[in-house]
Amino acid sequence: MDIFFISLGCDKNLVDSENMLGILKDNGYNITDNDVEADVIIVNTCCFINDAKEESIESILEMAEHKKNGKLKALIVTGCLAERYKNEILEEIPEVDALLGTTSFTEIVGVIEQVIKGQKYTYFADLKELPKSKSKRVLSTGTHYSYLKIAEGCDKHCTYCIIPKVRGNYRSRDMEELISEAEFLASQGIKELILVAQETTLYGVDLYGKKSLPTLLEKLCRIQGIEWIRILYCYPEEITSELIDTIAREEKICNYLDIPIQHCSDRILKLMGRRTHKEELIGKITELRNKIPDISLRTTLITGFPTETEDEHNELMEFIKELKFDRLGVFTYSKEEDTPAALLKPQIPESTKKKRQEELMELQQSIAFDSSSLHVGRTLDVIIDGRITDKEDVYVGRTYMDTPDVDGYIFINSNKELISGDIFKVKVTGARNYDLIGEIVKGSADDEFAQ
Repeated sequence: MDIFFISLGCDKNLVDSENMLGILKDNGYNITDNDVEADVIIVNTCCFINDAKEESIESILEMAEHKKNGKLKALIVTGCLAERYKNEILEEIPEVDALLGTTSFTEIVGVIEQVIKGQKYTYFADLKELPKSKSKRVLSTGTHYSYLKIAEGCDKHCTYCIIPKVRGNYRSRDMEELISEAEFLASQGIKELILVAQETTLYGVDLYGKKSLPTLLEKLCRIQGIEWIRILYCYPEEITSELIDTIAREEKICNYLDIPIQHCSDRILKLMGRRTHKEELIGKITELRNKIPDISLRTTLITGFPTETEDEHNELMEFIKELKFDRLGVFTYSKEEDTPAALLKPQIPESTKKKRQEELMELQQSIAFDSSSLHVGRTLDVIIDGRITDKEDVYVGRTYMDTPDVDGYIFINSNKELISGDIFKVKVTGARNYDLIGEIVKGSADDEFAQ
């Protein structure tokens, strides 16, 4: 039986998709890349913001069209949209045969068996559960990097966010289970591990009674074959000196942190339900840069949050100008039903949100372009992601400063064939906007940031 799979949304959702693919493979199902010929189509959805909801709904409706040709036997919807809008999906999209909640993906085979018999089916496990699968993930990111989801859910309950209601409260995965999974990934040729969760910095608090990310990182660094470890989704107020010292000490851990701050105004941060304030943000960023001088910091912002004034927007502009984040993304506030922020007044007009987003991104563009030019002349380790085209001797890679599909790239001319996943020392010879240009060199790094 042929299965066509669509995975939408974040990297955490992608890990769930890869787990489902592994279960399906172990049970004899064939995964196809042809939706027209599929017997079963599975759409793993996202609903974090309005754009994600629209993409999920459009994908479901597009796949539902295959019911008309008689080949498609079952359309199954899983993930966050299914968890949040189960009743609406069943009522408004009758072509959907089954729904699986966010903690229920291990039931995918049983669901397929039921719907093939012509039965509508829904399964929603308790959000307190932490699904476990005996099957190995089917990797979909390529041959050399993969995401390691270290926890599920979130306890923060930010006023704009629906995640705790569709993913549950924070549950850390067992450390030995994570080490075993990382060893498997290394055996499959994975060289770069990217640690993800709704919040990575709280890892272990629920299981071990303390923040245990530093301990986990130290154990992951001992796995043969893993060369780079990258950490995403670190809430600033939970970043400890121990974590910073671990990153500074361990050579395999990329000097890179993704720190979603969302805003800098103390009033807006309080309305958002964030557990930090402006001075603490400045202090944490200062500590990181003092202890790890070449650290690359990425953040995300929300602009147009309800009641945000022009003065608070300007305060955020000045904050970004002063702190100079290496990477930065800006989302316009998305009004989500069943969240406290949706009830705040006044809501900011869409036109104002977009204007503020453009101003923030224009400012960040200038900062990022200046930052790129400062790397010219440095020699950096670069992991090769692939070749531009078969007809060109131009390869694309990433430095420690760049997360796949999120940040920039470095482009390398080479007459020698470069293999994806190989790591070379590359001298940066130029900068173009967010990206770098370089050439492979031999010898030790000529690094201006070296201690």
